[in-house]
Amino acid sequence: MAKVELKAPIIEEISGVINGAQAAVLVQYLGLTVEQDTALRKELREAGVQYKVYKNTMMKRAFEGTEFAELDQHLDGPNALAVSKDDPVVAERILAKYVKAHKCFNFVGGVIEGRYADADKLQEMANIPSREVLLGRLFGSMQSPIANFARVVKQIAEKDGAPEEAAPAAEEAPAAE
Repeated sequence: MAKVELKAPIIEEISGVINGAQAAVLVQYLGLTVEQDTALRKELREAGVQYKVYKNTMMKRAFEGTEFAELDQHLDGPNALAVSKDDPVVAERILAKYVKAHKCFNFVGGVIEGRYADADKLQEMANIPSREVLLGRLFGSMQSPIANFARVVKQIAEKDGAPEEAAPAAEEAPAAE
C-alpha cells in the first residue's frame, strides 16, 4: 500500500474533526506525565472537547483551504489539537489550568470562531467566565434595582400607615373555671 493511501484516512479524520468547529487550539504537550495527560483528556472529553495528537504534516494538509490554515505556522514540534464544536472557550479554560500548573505545557495558537488567536490571546480568553456565569451576573444586575425599588415602595407604604396584614386579636377570652 502506498504511503499516500495510508495518510488519506488520517487527513479525513482531522478534516471531520475540525469541520464545523467553534474553536481549535494547538498546545505543546511536553512535560506531562501519563497520569496528568489522562486526567487532562478525561476533563476535555467530559466538556465535549476532542483532544488528540496528530502528525504536523497531517494537520497541515487537513487545514489547507480552511479557516484553520493560519495554524500552519505553528506546526513544528510536538503539538496536540483540542477542538470544540459547541463552546468556543471551554477548551481554553481547561487547558489554561494545565498551562499554569506545568511550565512545559504551553498554548501555541488557535482559531476561535474563525479568527486566529496567538498564545497570549488564548490565555486571555481562558479567563472569560462561562456563558452561564455571565448570564447569572447579567440577571443579578437586572434584578437588583427592581428588588431595591420594591423595598422602597414597601417602606413608603408602611410609613404612610397603609393597613398592615391582619394581626391576631390582642384580647384574651376570660378563662373558664
